Amino acid sequence: MTEINEWVRTWGAAPQAPDAGLGSLQEVSPLIDVTLRQVVRISGGGRRVRVRLTNEYGTTPLNVGAAQVGLAIPGGGVEQGSTRVLTFAGRAAVTVPAGAPILSDPIDLPLPALAKLSISLYLPELVESCTCHDPSLESGWIIAGNAVAETTLPEKAEPLPVRALLSAVDVQPDAAASSIVVLGDSLADGFGSTPDANRSWPELLAEQGFYVCNQGISGNRMLNDGLGTSGLARFDRDVLATPGLGCVVVSLGHNDISISNAPRDDEAMAGFLAMFPGEPVTTDDILAGYQQLIARAHDRDVKIYVTTVTPDEGSEMHTAGSESARQTINNWIRTSGAFDGVLDFDAAWRDPARPSRIRDDLHAGDHLHGNDAGHQVLAGSIDPSLFR
Repeated sequence: MTEINEWVRTWGAAPQAPDAGLGSLQEVSPLIDVTLRQVVRISGGGRRVRVRLTNEYGTTPLNVGAAQVGLAIPGGGVEQGSTRVLTFAGRAAVTVPAGAPILSDPIDLPLPALAKLSISLYLPELVESCTCHDPSLESGWIIAGNAVAETTLPEKAEPLPVRALLSAVDVQPDAAASSIVVLGDSLADGFGSTPDANRSWPELLAEQGFYVCNQGISGNRMLNDGLGTSGLARFDRDVLATPGLGCVVVSLGHNDISISNAPRDDEAMAGFLAMFPGEPVTTDDILAGYQQLIARAHDRDVKIYVTTVTPDEGSEMHTAGSESARQTINNWIRTSGAFDGVLDFDAAWRDPARPSRIRDDLHAGDHLHGNDAGHQVLAGSIDPSLFR
């Protein structure tokens, strides 16, 4: 067999500043002299693995005293015999500069597709500003002291509600492969799906035999920052710099529409809108944003697909203006031919009797986010031949 040396990203979580998420990190005690144990489910498998840590929103250097990886077993444990020490330039400890990521050295650890990894990081010194991803839909724990080598979870472990200091896993496959990167908002991030069940539509797409790197951020917008750096601003880092990049699926625009059309004189909305700076944008602004992403992807010979904007009547964010903008944008997506392909999530979810609403059996109770059945319908609506 010909040796394949290229790395392919098999899992990802888009980095966020600690104050740019849903607030889950506020419930976490200061991170000092603790071990973070986090579980990730990879998409495609490989024979070697490396882990990408992140201090990209850190204000001071990040000190990692020890790190290990192994196959996760239920209850926070690690399979005996699967543990591997993570090193960085041959050293077991590493200091990650403020504003930077770091890749571990490669390790030999054969992984089948959809394997669950347990990644443990010991933090001997205070983490002043924790780069994270909020929320995490996979279990994580905070353990007192250096517990990276423990194969069972201590009884006093506390839950870790965010993805902390961890942004990617890469593998070296046994055959040529490439990664589908999803640049999205809460629809991609899996909001509304069952935690620890891997039921988001990108995870279900991975179950069809694809390497998938999910770069969704709940509350994310394409044009302006807010809950996470904007899609246009993070496109190079979160998409184009991906090892083994094959194509990108853009699932952004819904929050640009909703925030721009939300009533500005509604006191109940004032606190919510404060999390989303910037002036309202128009449909032309959003279409121009799509065209920027298309141009930047095509400059790298990368195919770029898009999802249509899903219905939301019945949610707190729905207005007549947002519905009109949604229809305009979806019509352009379907008819312009600007993208290399369209994933028509609107058609998959809308209620035939009332197309501005999601079918009642597919949303998570808020008329906005999908439940497990909703994510399954989205995944099932995707033509897999687009990616083969």
